[in-house]
Amino acid sequence: MALITSQEVADRLTAYLHHEWKLEELVDWAEQSMMEGAFAREHHETLRDIVARLGVADVKAFGLT
Repeated sequence: MALITSQEVADRLTAYLHHEWKLEELVDWAEQSMMEGAFAREHHETLRDIVARLGVADVKAFGLT
C-alpha cells in the first residue's frame, strides 16, 4: 500500500461526502490502511488517528456524525 498523506485522507472523505464512495468502502480502505499503510511522517499521529476512527465508522457506537 502506498504512503498515506493528508491529501489522500481528504480525498477519501470528500468522495464519501459527495456519495462517490459508500460507507463500507471508506471503512474497508481505512482498515486496510491501518494494517498495511505507512503514514506520511508529517502529521503521522493525526493521520493515524483519523484513519483509525474511519475504520470503525460502521460500528453504531463509533459512527460518523
